[in-house]
Amino acid sequence: MDPFSLDDLAAIISARGRSTAAASYTKSLLDAGPARCAKKFGEEAVEFVIAAVEGDRDAIVGESADVLYHLLVALHLRGVPLSDVLGELERRTRQSGLEEKASRQSALR
Repeated sequence: MDPFSLDDLAAIISARGRSTAAASYTKSLLDAGPARCAKKFGEEAVEFVIAAVEGDRDAIVGESADVLYHLLVALHLRGVPLSDVLGELERRTRQSGLEEKASRQSALR
């Protein structure tokens, strides 16, 4: 059996988006709209930061899972495939992080 992946999670989110809000928390988030999805992502991100600062490994793992899930829900809602995000990460990692950041800053000028 293959290990669980973010692609698997994205597929589950997509399938649950075709369910009903009564049967699926994911569907209820999607139905609540982008502001609610963004708020939930932000809440989970803050909880991750707290866990990371405190160094609680179990909380870091749990909150990381929440962050990834809510990020993928928000991406799904906005029609942004995970593959687009991974493609952007791949593009950025072709150079050092400092070079990549400098190129973004020079593009803004």
